[in-house]
Amino acid sequence: MILAGFTFDNTTIIYILCVTLGMLVVAILYKKLLRHLGKGTPPKENYCVLYELETNPAVGELEFYFTSHLEKTVTLNVLDQDMNFASEIETIECHKGGNIIRYDSTQMPNGNYFYCLETANQKTMKKMRIQND
Repeated sequence: MILAGFTFDNTTIIYILCVTLGMLVVAILYKKLLRHLGKGTPPKENYCVLYELETNPAVGELEFYFTSHLEKTVTLNVLDQDMNFASEIETIECHKGGNIIRYDSTQMPNGNYFYCLETANQKTMKKMRIQND
């Protein structure tokens, strides 16, 4: 067989078909493996998503924004740069959708902090810098 100036005999065609079939089998098995490994993953609907602050460095009144698919009790804390508890901002019963917790940062000294959102099954945090001067 001649194709675009190349000559192929039967063994070359069979080799190309076997390599193609092998690559297809590997891709299918890889996809099945990924699906199997993801079966025990908890649904994302059970978790809140905490967003970054709009301003960096943070100044004055801060708005901490997070979303939730379920109504649940949420605690928002501030940790210092060494991950030690600095203050509790608020504990609320959040509603479905977007939630905002406001906090006056002028009470805190300037520096690097972490804000931490905690629920019964989750703890997530983000970094912030307070600069009120």
